[in-house]
Amino acid sequence: MNHFEYGPEGLACEGVPLARVAAQVGTPVYVYSRATLERHYTVFRAALELAGIVDPLIAYAVKANSNVAVLKVLGDLGAGADTVSEGEVRRALAAGIPGERIVFSGVGKKRGEIAFALQAGVAEINVESEPELNLIAAVAAELGVKAKVAFRVNPDVAAGGHAKIATGKSENKFGVSFAEAARLYANASNHAHLEPIGVACHIGSQITDLTPMRQAFSKMRGLVEQLLAEGLHVERLDLGGGLGVPYFNMPEPPSPAEFAAMVAEVTQGLPVKLAFEPGRVIAANAGVLVSEVIHVHERPEGKRFLVIDAAMNDLIRPAMYDAFHDIRPLVPRAKTEQGGETTYDVVGPICETGDTFTRDRALPSLAAGDRVAFMSAGAYGAAMASEYNTRPLVPEVLVDGDRFAVIRERPSYEDMLSRDVVPDWV
Repeated sequence: MNHFEYGPEGLACEGVPLARVAAQVGTPVYVYSRATLERHYTVFRAALELAGIVDPLIAYAVKANSNVAVLKVLGDLGAGADTVSEGEVRRALAAGIPGERIVFSGVGKKRGEIAFALQAGVAEINVESEPELNLIAAVAAELGVKAKVAFRVNPDVAAGGHAKIATGKSENKFGVSFAEAARLYANASNHAHLEPIGVACHIGSQITDLTPMRQAFSKMRGLVEQLLAEGLHVERLDLGGGLGVPYFNMPEPPSPAEFAAMVAEVTQGLPVKLAFEPGRVIAANAGVLVSEVIHVHERPEGKRFLVIDAAMNDLIRPAMYDAFHDIRPLVPRAKTEQGGETTYDVVGPICETGDTFTRDRALPSLAAGDRVAFMSAGAYGAAMASEYNTRPLVPEVLVDGDRFAVIRERPSYEDMLSRDVVPDWV
């Protein structure tokens, strides 16, 4: 469920018509529903509790939507943060999420990032390779602390809605093998500045079938049992994220309740705490991207281009992943005189053919000045935006009932140009 419905003033987010946001903030603009964010998190948490999973760490995947206001909404409900850079750790801390609820992952952590995470007291640093383990140990020794580490294991299980977001196969760059994990865990247990606390896995994103998750989690259970049998201390099993969301052109994915029941079955009797890293399932349907039609370009052969003011730099998922987003007019228009819909290629202003959101999409008839909303854009939308073609970063708005606030301003061109420095010798 989300809180984007048509009302007397057209498509609204909770109690705020999106046309009102567009008029005040301009377009393109991201709009998030606080009620939807809260509902999705509480539904996920309640599903785990109902399945008998006690006191899990639910570390929201910051990469999905990293706005500090969004993180604060979730952090205030008890969420932790799954982070993959020092910047994301800093965002989580700025939102009031304590270090003991922050997980630090990523295959290329730098020395300074590791030091910052250790000083912030993160819950665990997920180790992705032996060289990284050695670096963490060295940094911890320099700081005179013990680094809490978990070993991210690559279970060699294929999953995910697109090859670019599948992370669990042996050819992917993430994690260590099972053979490496057992050896490295034992070695770390004997290191003065390392404290291995568990193992982790994450096999992909937008997963709509529980079968690969069950396979991966069963393998992880076996690893935990092996480590415990060897007398090693294991207190946490981090099962990552990746549960898919109901995008409008896809089959209904498993519900949080179905996911939780599967996890409870696979981990039954295992004497460890569980951690999860949901991102898309919480944020995706909590946000939309609002854009305005610049014009309709109709070719003599009948091809129609709906040219809008949003572009691939604002929402790159269609260009990068061939992703589908439902497109809805803010104010529904009458159908064409023939009684049908109009077929468009929906494109943006970027100087790339790839700046195409969809091809041959049947939509209600639209004209210059009309506004549309890209649905399910709350995850991997603004977080992946750029200033390509020197286009200002898209602003973000958070709605709470009948009020809204800009939670990231659109930068001015002066702001953008001020970051460039011309040397005095040029």
